[in-house]
Amino acid sequence: MDNSSGVGVLDKAALVLAALEPGPATLAGLVAATGLARPTAHRLAVALEHHRLVARDMQGRFVLGPRLAELAAAAGEDRLLAAAGPVLARLRDITGESAQLFRRQGDHRVCVAAADRPTGLRDSIPVGSQLTMSAGSAAQVLLAWEDPERMNKGLMKANFSAAELSAVRKRGWAQSVGEREQGVGSVSAPVRSPSGKVVAAVSVSGPLERLTRQPGRMHAPAVVAAAERLSQNLRR
Repeated sequence: MDNSSGVGVLDKAALVLAALEPGPATLAGLVAATGLARPTAHRLAVALEHHRLVARDMQGRFVLGPRLAELAAAAGEDRLLAAAGPVLARLRDITGESAQLFRRQGDHRVCVAAADRPTGLRDSIPVGSQLTMSAGSAAQVLLAWEDPERMNKGLMKANFSAAELSAVRKRGWAQSVGEREQGVGSVSAPVRSPSGKVVAAVSVSGPLERLTRQPGRMHAPAVVAAAERLSQNLRR
């Protein structure tokens, strides 16, 4: 079967990406796997690295880049959003607090789905709202599993520390108390793609008079369960 598209540079770039599918490769490994000339393989790998389709590991070897996972996550967004409505409504009913689903877009996180508490004092975040990545439990979750370079860059402006993100990774959820807004607390947990990449954060938020200064004690189990239900939906 002829795998040529007729566009030579794209065919060669596809060879480089396919060669990295089994795992990290040195330049010599790329040359051996693709049959490309060494200068060509290097030029293409570096160009793909510029667009984050290829990256380097700690040993300097070429690996598949984070942009591929982001594109894959975007392709599954419709399925995620379709499942989000019922899951967030159930989470709201279990906790009695407003529930949201956030995705990262550049230096912001965007609320892509929500189920608000119908009455009483609540933290309402309209769908489409862009919030900072420097504060809040959802920001912690979306940053905690990033690659080291993006994590360190995000921490430069954050109201939380690297130690706090380490704690988030260990327990599998995050909480914030007055971090994004005075008097408001929240709890968030990660939604993962089939590859294990964190693609979204499920949250509940509300006034501290109800959530207390340890909101995770009250709501972490329900939030983690909701995030796992959405993750399972992406794995189907």
